Amino acid sequence: MFTDIPSYIPWALTALALSLVFAQGLMLGRQNRQLKATLKERCDILGRELHATASGSMGVGQRLVACERQLHELRSTMDEMRQNDPLRISYDEASRLVDLGADIDDLMNTCGISRPEAELVSALKKRQAA
Repeated sequence: MFTDIPSYIPWALTALALSLVFAQGLMLGRQNRQLKATLKERCDILGRELHATASGSMGVGQRLVACERQLHELRSTMDEMRQNDPLRISYDEASRLVDLGADIDDLMNTCGISRPEAELVSALKKRQAA
């Protein structure tokens, strides 16, 4: 029964199978290289995007710190201006004098404010008392 098969057929089938395995290996190697190249390209793109995002975040952070510093300086300056404002002192003194019973002429003479200002301070204090 096996005598009818020529002796070169098993060798030919073996060679054919090895050729197919070799061809498949070549195709898988090429596919592997393409996947590696695609993966490297995507990693490079993600790296650039991450760098851009990080740089943008750092810039925003630096601007935020600068704004906070400027806000703090402005608050300090405003507090100093409030404390050193000669008009505020006059109005505080006028308000205290109204509490003590001073009239509008006394406010004008003592605090150096105009009649409308003295009338306004007096009216405000009387309204607060009511």
